[in-house]
Amino acid sequence: MWPRGRRRAAGGGAVKPIPVHGAPEGFDALLLCRRRAETDAPVVHVCRDDARMARLAEAIAFFAPEVEVLRFPAWDCLPYDRVSPNPEIVAERVATLTRLLEPPARPRILLTTVNALAQKVPPPATFQGATMVLRKGGRVQPEALTAFLEANGYHRTGTVMEHGEYAVRGGIIDLFPAGESDPVRLDLFGDEIEDLRRFDTATQRSGRVVPELRLRPVGEVFLDEASRARFRSAYRELFGAAAAEDPLYVSISAGRKHPGMEHWAGLFHEHMATLIDYVPGASVSLDHQAEDVATTRFEMVADHYEARRVPVRIAEGEVPYRPAPPATLHLTRGDWNVMLSGGPVLQFIPFAKPDGTDGIEAGGRPGPLLTEARTAGENVFAAYAVMAAGQVKAGRRPLLAAWSKGSRERLANLLRENGVAAAPAEDWKAARALPEGVVALVVMGLERGFVAEGICVTAEQDILGERIARPPRRRRRADQFIADATEIADGDLVVHQDHGIGRYEGLVTIEVNGAPHDCLKLTYDGGDRLFVPVENIEILSRFGTETAGVALDKLGGVSWQNRKAKAKSRIRDMAGAATPPPALRPLKYRTLAPPPQGLWDEFCARFPFAETEDQSRAIADVLEDLSAGRPMDRLVCGDVGFGKTEIALRAAFVVAMSGAQVAVVVPTTLLARQHARTFTARFAGFPLVVAQLSRMVTAKEAAEVRDGLKDGRINIVIGTHALLAKGVQFADLGLVIVDEEQHFGVRHKEALKALKSDVHVLTLTATPIPRTLQLALTGVREMSIIATPPVDRLAVRTFIMPWDPVVLREAIQRERFRGGQVFCVVPRIEDMAKVAERLAEIVPEARIIQAHGRLSPTELERVMTEFGDGRHDVLLSTNIVESGLDMPAVNTLLIHRADMFGLAQLYQLRGRVGRGKLRGYAYLTWPESHRLSAAAEKRLEVMQTLDNLGAGFTLASHDLDIRGAGNLLGEEQSGQIREVGIELYQQMLEEAVADIKAGQGREGGASERDWTPQINLGLPVLIPQTYVADLPVRLGLYRRSGALASDAETDAMGAELADRFGPVPPEVENLLQVVSIKRLCREAGVEKLDAGPKGIVLSFRGNRFANPGGLVAWVQAQKGAVKLRPDHKLALLREMDLAPRVKAARDLLAALARVARQARAA
Repeated sequence: MWPRGRRRAAGGGAVKPIPVHGAPEGFDALLLCRRRAETDAPVVHVCRDDARMARLAEAIAFFAPEVEVLRFPAWDCLPYDRVSPNPEIVAERVATLTRLLEPPARPRILLTTVNALAQKVPPPATFQGATMVLRKGGRVQPEALTAFLEANGYHRTGTVMEHGEYAVRGGIIDLFPAGESDPVRLDLFGDEIEDLRRFDTATQRSGRVVPELRLRPVGEVFLDEASRARFRSAYRELFGAAAAEDPLYVSISAGRKHPGMEHWAGLFHEHMATLIDYVPGASVSLDHQAEDVATTRFEMVADHYEARRVPVRIAEGEVPYRPAPPATLHLTRGDWNVMLSGGPVLQFIPFAKPDGTDGIEAGGRPGPLLTEARTAGENVFAAYAVMAAGQVKAGRRPLLAAWSKGSRERLANLLRENGVAAAPAEDWKAARALPEGVVALVVMGLERGFVAEGICVTAEQDILGERIARPPRRRRRADQFIADATEIADGDLVVHQDHGIGRYEGLVTIEVNGAPHDCLKLTYDGGDRLFVPVENIEILSRFGTETAGVALDKLGGVSWQNRKAKAKSRIRDMAGAATPPPALRPLKYRTLAPPPQGLWDEFCARFPFAETEDQSRAIADVLEDLSAGRPMDRLVCGDVGFGKTEIALRAAFVVAMSGAQVAVVVPTTLLARQHARTFTARFAGFPLVVAQLSRMVTAKEAAEVRDGLKDGRINIVIGTHALLAKGVQFADLGLVIVDEEQHFGVRHKEALKALKSDVHVLTLTATPIPRTLQLALTGVREMSIIATPPVDRLAVRTFIMPWDPVVLREAIQRERFRGGQVFCVVPRIEDMAKVAERLAEIVPEARIIQAHGRLSPTELERVMTEFGDGRHDVLLSTNIVESGLDMPAVNTLLIHRADMFGLAQLYQLRGRVGRGKLRGYAYLTWPESHRLSAAAEKRLEVMQTLDNLGAGFTLASHDLDIRGAGNLLGEEQSGQIREVGIELYQQMLEEAVADIKAGQGREGGASERDWTPQINLGLPVLIPQTYVADLPVRLGLYRRSGALASDAETDAMGAELADRFGPVPPEVENLLQVVSIKRLCREAGVEKLDAGPKGIVLSFRGNRFANPGGLVAWVQAQKGAVKLRPDHKLALLREMDLAPRVKAARDLLAALARVARQARAA
């Protein structure tokens, strides 16, 4: 089946790969495993991209677990970039190269990508014997170890924090090996290794024992004497003697790392090699479309090289970038052909082999899709069962591939409910060992299944049309956000919808009909107790933080209902004032024509990163708003550095290309300057004029800009609140973008409002001020949240401590050594001189520059430009750096007197570091002698706990809770919040706004969320302590389960539980079932459901049903199985065990919900 001969290219001409037809994705992994078994040559497969490589590695591990899969990924930066590749990727590359030089212990397949293969690597001699193995109880000479570390790119420091660092303290050696997640501590007694443990970089405390450790080189570029000498002579030879002044040359000469130095790797080594040189005579196979990717890559390298050769304006302070010729690091098309000519090359093609063409037919085909069954609304699992049976008849083994273990478990439940025999299998051998006719459930990331001889794989998406792992996200309800940020703790005041304010006393398990059930215990006035079942947790809400002088209500008293009704009517009036009903909205509002597709794609392609899931969703939301025919008012909440600016750029592009003008309003001149640079660069080459209006432009330029805005010559203007001045008039303003919204005062906001009665508005912020947040949460404004960090962001490590010169010196030195810079922020201008003096004492060698608001515009511009271009190590400033400045080289932040900053300010400041791929460090300090106030201490505490990425939103909710939300329209501050508690107030306000938006007037009937169905199945309903041990986590899960709004969300939650905590126990399954039954009860208007061994009895809410005629007809159609009793209750009488009881209840309610829906439809 496979070619044995070699295919040599004639004189470096194109290599003609042998086509292998019928190799769809998924099946190609099986083909590679067969290839591995048939040949003695090394097997190399070249994937299109990294995502494909990860999926292929997973599939090979399934088909042939005994094979060693080595991955060689590409750098995650552009050719000729100013940043270095991610250290973890470099570590994986080096580990693979060193493994390839060691003899294989088991069969081996090497996976790589086109981009990785098209780049040269250091020659094999570099890594020959460059692995050192350390074992507990083994021996190593400390001098030999340090010599090895120095020779292989490790760097000695005082404390180890980053990859590639090591520290020696007597007989203890700390080191952070390449490719490991945590650093390791060696305890030597003489030359014997007594102990080998991982340790935590934050606390520096030792953790678990490591049996053995393999040390490999830390990078592809070493800074030893010989390499540095080679680099210096090659650099001077290429670029002349004047190049010796370049920061890159200076850093390398001094033995310091420099950001992006890897792009000159070819100058450090005598010659470079290719990956194939490490596996001579390899059998190479290429992914479908790999050749197209390679062509694009060669063009990209050439383009970037040409772009970098443009001379930089050194007079204006730009740092010179002298690109090394492409041949030093990259292959050309000719080199690529020569490299591949040393052995057979195969080209995988997913389609069948056309008649009369060359090549091999492997026999795989894309799998069948169940689209018809799904669109026709039939049961897809029944359709799958029929299909699987047909495949078994044809002699194929049916497999169902899920994306994760959790979604596999959900699929198993769905198959079981539909009577399809299925069992989990961990690999291909286990799947073949299952009895015939049983579907094997496996974990494998496939977008689409495939069929081949003896095997039929169906992917999760083929059946469901989407992955369980990612259900469509709806707009999360406001109270849920606040719920996540503010967990209920013992002793807190909570508000029960029907009974008012009580005190929460903890979770208790009580027996209900002989089955255990978790309940929340509440105490009311006079010691009365109330137990609320966990599945009804959503009728409780937290009261808020300010609880002084609040009285508990009496159970069964009337004062609560009166207070609630009064608050409700006031909230309705208020919401009416805040949202104009549809009738008063501008009826005719121009819809924006979407931009020409080609131009739009070209504009998007200039964004150098992959959009995160949330970012794409926010962009889609904005585009939808722009074409909806009414003014947009959207708040984009995204963490600092999570790509909000990109959303603004795209919105501006759409509006400006449709002929209207765009105004971008920012709080500070520095941010205006930075945005002006970003916008000008991104809009270069499009027929759009970008201008800026702020203190930084001269009076003459400002006058020109104003004229240009008035007569429409200028399409996009970026400015500070100077844009809101009286003299600024627009020809045709279409969109206002407000960046860093939390800095604008009420007066500016009013001026903005006047500007925008019928203009689109897009507001960007990381930490919305409480009032904005509340407006967005209640639906007065639309909101998009970007909570997913960009792919390579690491959370910023936060240290909170008194000012300590030793620690701070270490921090600044580490940052300088990494080639980065430091922000040092003080709260007041008068502190600057004192702090500057201290810094000069701690690090006399660091170059420090100062910036604050009192500098003249030109001076400030000069300081920021010089710092941005890397001429200084430390920028000492007031909090002007807080506003959105983006400097990827800055990864360490020192804050002097952190207790004098507000919570949102601290958060914004911290977001200024760690924006590249390196870990950021933030040190929040205060004078040692100083006592912190309680509020300052709480603020700093919150900062330390919000270490995860994307916490800006949670933070704003904390702030809303600490300060209280207040009334949106200003006059009646927090009266009714005190009466009903913050969460219920928020919920009532949200409902009122929704009613008015839907045009239901002021006096809607009783709200849908005012009642909760009571369900009693006699089953244990709880999350056992043995399953989730942590109480706050358990409560959080209960709160989330109460808010599940569809079966897709219930499945997703089940999948998540299985992924996080292991297989889902029956009690938790019951909880999820009860939640979905409750949802059906609401739809059908059923207030109470009792199920027991003898049958099921339902009571309707208010003894009414939405469709009485339909109900009677339905009951008659059941031929006596269901009875409608004289007391208006519905009874289904038959003997039932526990499991059928749940299914019967679900079926019964689903039928009733259908009948009720018929009435609504009519």
